[in-house]
Amino acid sequence: MKRFFKAASAVMFIICIALFSAVAYGTETLPDEISISEDETPNFGNIFYFEKGEQVQTAATGSRNIEYKSRIMALKVVPVKDIKINITKRRYVAPGGDVFGIKLYTKGVIVVGIDSVTCASGSVDPAVTAGLKCGDIITHINGNAATSSQQMTDAVESSDGNPLHLKVDRNGETVEVYLRPVMSVNGKYKAGLWVRDSSAGIGTITYYDDETGIFAGLGHGVCDVDTGKIMPLDNGEAVRAKVNGFYKSSAGNPGELCGSFTDVALGSLRVNHEMGVYGTLLRPSGAKVVPVALESEVKLGKAQVITTIDDSGPQYYDIEIIKIYPSTDLSARNMIIKITDPVLLEKTGGILQGMSGSPIVQDSMLVGAVTHVFVNSPDQGYAIFAERMLETMDSLKSKDLAKAS
Repeated sequence: MKRFFKAASAVMFIICIALFSAVAYGTETLPDEISISEDETPNFGNIFYFEKGEQVQTAATGSRNIEYKSRIMALKVVPVKDIKINITKRRYVAPGGDVFGIKLYTKGVIVVGIDSVTCASGSVDPAVTAGLKCGDIITHINGNAATSSQQMTDAVESSDGNPLHLKVDRNGETVEVYLRPVMSVNGKYKAGLWVRDSSAGIGTITYYDDETGIFAGLGHGVCDVDTGKIMPLDNGEAVRAKVNGFYKSSAGNPGELCGSFTDVALGSLRVNHEMGVYGTLLRPSGAKVVPVALESEVKLGKAQVITTIDDSGPQYYDIEIIKIYPSTDLSARNMIIKITDPVLLEKTGGILQGMSGSPIVQDSMLVGAVTHVFVNSPDQGYAIFAERMLETMDSLKSKDLAKAS
C-alpha cells in the first residue's frame, strides 16, 4: 500500500509540475486577443482549450462584430489566462476585376499652382501675399460656397482689384485669407492661382456588395496629380469603361492601361478615401459572391489576381504573396505581391497603372486588392487587405454612402 501511495504521489507531483509548466507557458505565449470568423473555433493545440464567456457590448464599426470575454484552460481544468475573442460574421461580396471610369468633382476648388502676375509695375505675387499655399482647398468666396474653377476665375476678373474673402481648408483646419487681384498687362485682373475642381481617370472595381448596394475600387484614394493630396469629393460618377490597349511596364517605367468611358453608368461616387473609392450601385451586379478573408487568414504563397487588360474582360492570373505587414500598420500597403503568371508578364511586363483595385483571391476567398506598382520592379507591388476595405466601407456608409437616394 505504501508503494501505491508513493507512486501515486509521484504521479501527482509530475502532473502538478506539468500543469504549472503549461500555465506558465500559456501565460507567456498565448495571445491576449484573437479575431476569428463565426465559422471558426479557436485552436490552441492539444493542451489548451477555451471557454466562451459573457458577451461584451461594444461600439464596433458596423454590426458584424461580437466580442466575448473568454478564458483559456489547461487540460480543461486549470485556468491559464483571460482573453478577448472577437467573432466576426463572415462577409460575402462579388469580386470585380472590370475596369471603370471615374468622374470626380471636388468639394471646393484646389490650389494646384501659384504664379507671379506681370503688371505695369512689374511682377507681383497676390496669392503669396495672401498666404495661400499649394494644396489649399478654397471652400468659400466672399461668403458663397466655392463650387467650380470658373466661379473662382469670374470672382477674380470681376473684383475691380478689391480683396476677395476666402475660406480655406488647410489640412483639415479652416483658414481665412484676403486675396487682392491685380491688373495684369493684358488688361484683366489676375490672382496668380491655378485651381482645379475635378478629375477623371480609370481604375479597377474591387468588389460589389449587392446586400448594401455599394461597390468599392482602387484600394487607394484619387489624388491630385500636382499636390499629391486626396481630392475632397463633393460628388462623382462611376461608368463602365472600355480598355483600348496599354503601354507595357519595364524597370523604371511602369506601364498604363488605356481606356475610354462608355455611356453605361455604374453608380454614384460617394467617398474618396485613402483606402479606396466607394459608391452606390444603380442596380445590383448579380455576380457570384465569395467569402472575404479575415486579415489573419491571409498567408504567404500562391494566389490569383482578377484584372482586365483587353476586351476579353476580367481574367485570373497567378501571383504570389511574398510579404505581409503587421496588422498594426494602418496604411493601405498591407502586402507585397509578385506577378508570376507567364502570360501576364509577357503581355504587360507586370502591374500596370489602372490595375489598382484588382481583386486578389486565395483559397477561394477575397483577400485583398492591388494598390501600387514598384517603379523599378513592375512585376511587384503593394496590396491592401479586403477586410480593411470592408471596415472602411462600414465606418463610412452610415455617414456618407447613405446619402444616396
